[in-house]
Amino acid sequence: MTDHTADAPLFVCYSRCSTCAKARHWLGEHDIAFTERDIKTDNPTKAELTAWYHASGLPIRRFFNTSGQLYRALGLKDKLPAMSDDEALELLATDGMLVKRPIVVTAHGILVGFAPEVWRTSLASTDDGIE
Repeated sequence: MTDHTADAPLFVCYSRCSTCAKARHWLGEHDIAFTERDIKTDNPTKAELTAWYHASGLPIRRFFNTSGQLYRALGLKDKLPAMSDDEALELLATDGMLVKRPIVVTAHGILVGFAPEVWRTSLASTDDGIE
């Protein structure tokens, strides 16, 4: 279910990601309209990632796709702890495959990764959500 209104949550995903497919299905099951954006073809900008990072309250490492091939190829497990938040955000903005997905951006918060219990609680407490 995709809704292209400004009020709908933004669902940032990768079309070939099975977790994103489960998350999309979950949103549909709960009648939550959303605007979908493919992270591979329309990677979030550094400004967007910075805003989402600050709004989320999560550590910067939670925004990295730690199971991805690119993360491993770049040796980020060892490099990330020494990076500043700014350097990490700059790196994330270079390639959508580095970014953890899905991400749901609402007027009330940011959800990173698919956790149905967290999504239910978060989206149920907003105008975006479920009852």
